[in-house]
Amino acid sequence: MERHFDEQLFQLKSHLVRMCAVAETMIHDAIKALVSRDPVHLKSIPGHESEVNGMQLAIDETCFTLIALHQPAAADLRFILGAAKTCSELERLADLAVNIGEKTEHLLQQPELTPFVIVPRMSAIATGMVKDSLHAYVNRDTEKAFAIFSRDDELDDLCQEMTDKMSEFMASTPACVPRALDLILIARHLERIGDHATNIAENAIFVADGRDVRHHHAEDPGAPVPL
Repeated sequence: MERHFDEQLFQLKSHLVRMCAVAETMIHDAIKALVSRDPVHLKSIPGHESEVNGMQLAIDETCFTLIALHQPAAADLRFILGAAKTCSELERLADLAVNIGEKTEHLLQQPELTPFVIVPRMSAIATGMVKDSLHAYVNRDTEKAFAIFSRDDELDDLCQEMTDKMSEFMASTPACVPRALDLILIARHLERIGDHATNIAENAIFVADGRDVRHHHAEDPGAPVPL
């Protein structure tokens, strides 16, 4: 029975890794379409979204089954409960990738507003955060999880920089307002993807040592969390 449980737990980890990889691909393809102005990169996103949704249902079912049949305790129970939460975060950030794709499709029907520098940087940071936070979760790596928080701050700063630049465009050239608003929304979607990655990192820390750090990012990682 224990061996069967370990095998199911390994499969759960594998499904999470696969789900994360698909979500990363969705983000990458949406931004690649925007920067290259080539809508062909958007074609795979709907199929990937369906795949992510299917994996969410399968992972949730696996989590329920593991708890019901094996009644895991301590660290294993935290991991399974956290897997369901992590799965939800991945599904939500995949939805944000779909939103970016939709805004990109609209922008590609109009003249380019500005060369893209900030958005690709944000995308690189966001996808890196998603990948590393899931790695931290699966491997119960608290050091990698804590490193996510400072990158989230960097992503927030870039989002604000993008918003400020687009606001300047709108103030000087009213005709560019719709395109500038779309770009602001894309930046905010990327910032929200970073938030979901941060939530996964928080899950990783909770699974690894039982500490809830949701409101204690600035504290010493080694310090006890107040009750």
